[in-house]
Amino acid sequence: MVLRRIVFFLALVLGVVASQLPEFAQQYRQRPGGAVDELNRIIQDFDADAARMQLDRDAGLDRLLASSDMFVRQRGQQIRDDAARAARLERQLQSYQEAGPVWRLATFARSYEPEIARRAAQNFEPAVPVTTEGILTTVIGFLVGWLGGRAVIAPIQRRRRRIRIERA
Repeated sequence: MVLRRIVFFLALVLGVVASQLPEFAQQYRQRPGGAVDELNRIIQDFDADAARMQLDRDAGLDRLLASSDMFVRQRGQQIRDDAARAARLERQLQSYQEAGPVWRLATFARSYEPEIARRAAQNFEPAVPVTTEGILTTVIGFLVGWLGGRAVIAPIQRRRRRIRIERA
């Protein structure tokens, strides 16, 4: 009887923890938009500098990357990396918008950026799961905890029953 209560309690805890996954994913989804805005500002500044020299972005980057000065080459590579990251994050945001409520979690699991997720986790604030995703993950978390706990205690219960039968 005590083991069943422990399993129920653990399942309840896992359900509550799982219910926070959609909220974390939602808080994460807010961050790439800000990152894209900032990266685009940096890239637009570079594009404006290149245009003043009658260059497009690619020509400006080629010029930086061909420089004999290591600092200048690194700056060119940084701008190129920033442009690639902005494009990647914009695709990620688009995929979130196109995904349905439950599929957003799958999209998050498949394409999150570790650095953004780490920062989101540092500022994460739990919330009550009133969305379809929140309720679904709560139920799944509870069932996984309950079934996992039952699987762990099943051998103990069988052994106890066998001992009681042998004593009777």
